[in-house]
Amino acid sequence: MSSTSPTTDRFPPASRLAGRKQDVWSIVNEAALASPVQPIVNMGQGFFGYNPPKFITDAAKEALDKVDCNQYAPTKGRPRLKKAIAKAYSPLFGRDVDPETEVTITTGANEGMLSAFMAFIEQGDEVIIFEPFFDQYISNIEMPGGTIRYVALKPPKNGDTEVSSAGGWTLDMAELEKAISPKTKMIVINTPHNPVGKIFSKSELQAIADLCVKSNILILSDEVYDRLPYTPFTRMATLSPEIAAQTITVGSAGKNFYCTGWRVGYLMGPANLIHYVSAAHTRICFSSVSVLQEAAAVGFERAEEFGFWDQSRKEMQGKVERFCAVFDELGLPSDGHANDAQSDQYSKPEGGYFVLANFARVNLPDDYDFPPHVAERTRDFRLSWFLIMKLGVAAIPPTDFYTEKNKLMAENWLRFAVCKEDEVLEQAKERLRGLRRWMK
Repeated sequence: MSSTSPTTDRFPPASRLAGRKQDVWSIVNEAALASPVQPIVNMGQGFFGYNPPKFITDAAKEALDKVDCNQYAPTKGRPRLKKAIAKAYSPLFGRDVDPETEVTITTGANEGMLSAFMAFIEQGDEVIIFEPFFDQYISNIEMPGGTIRYVALKPPKNGDTEVSSAGGWTLDMAELEKAISPKTKMIVINTPHNPVGKIFSKSELQAIADLCVKSNILILSDEVYDRLPYTPFTRMATLSPEIAAQTITVGSAGKNFYCTGWRVGYLMGPANLIHYVSAAHTRICFSSVSVLQEAAAVGFERAEEFGFWDQSRKEMQGKVERFCAVFDELGLPSDGHANDAQSDQYSKPEGGYFVLANFARVNLPDDYDFPPHVAERTRDFRLSWFLIMKLGVAAIPPTDFYTEKNKLMAENWLRFAVCKEDEVLEQAKERLRGLRRWMK
């Protein structure tokens, strides 16, 4: 057989992978490589532009010299890390968290969520998620045979004309109740939310939880941005013992300590649920990187000593405000009135490090030659491509986080990640000022 023979027909992919469109990440990366404006200021993907604090990187270096840290970790995680997490979260949950039975360590929060789906979702079970969604939810739910039911968060009605709070993205509880069926096994909630930046209010969480208790539905509460709230933040599992009994909480040391590449996640919940999550995790990857678990343990143990939680929250909120100032600057006279200036609009996040900005007032030139695979997508893909090519700033088009039915809700928005050095934020702002020539 020739080594150059085509293999696409002989070895087709599984149906769960076949027929998918080119994903948003590869399109943005393609544009970044092709852009004449270099280097690209990458405000798209949510990785940090700076290192973890020194007390944590020092702990990682020290762990490399420990024999046991260079060997397999226990499948449920290193005891030191589980104890550190339990101690850190017990006061937040208002009860003692058992590190042995109520905490499990995973290879990033994403693998942890896959483990939860693998543990409880079977062929034909339904899982409800909210649009826009973290795109990895989809494949993670479909892998074990789950069927997804979608309920959309509605953008602020004034999002095209005014700066609005991310809290203005609303959930229609009647739509959620309608989406529940006898097959509904789980609901996934993300708070603080990616990409919106919304923190679900206590009353919203209570309404969701009441439906879950009524219909005996598991709750997977994705709280990976839990240390970055700018408004009051309620944890789903703290609403009541009854709700806690059917809630699995997802956390991320990578998000907490600026080290997303370490892939250290953790899930917390009742022992009877965590037991099966751990069992699924064992079958997916057996255990997670031992040496980085040890460093993450030191992070949790010493964060309060260094004032890290307060510092990181204040610094990130400052980055949000610093970056969003450019949208306040981008005002042009409207309706012919020189003094009637409007800013480019954005949704001010209540937590996390993503900002959604509305570019309805940006005129894309009619004669601009977009490649076919971009031209056929929604307007936000063309906006993203245009910004990369003309200004050298990468942002993520969020319609990829929607179903076909609802994606037009977000076609004028782009997502920016502000977890970058201030110098990078200033560079991005300077380039974005170049938008004025294409604004209405």
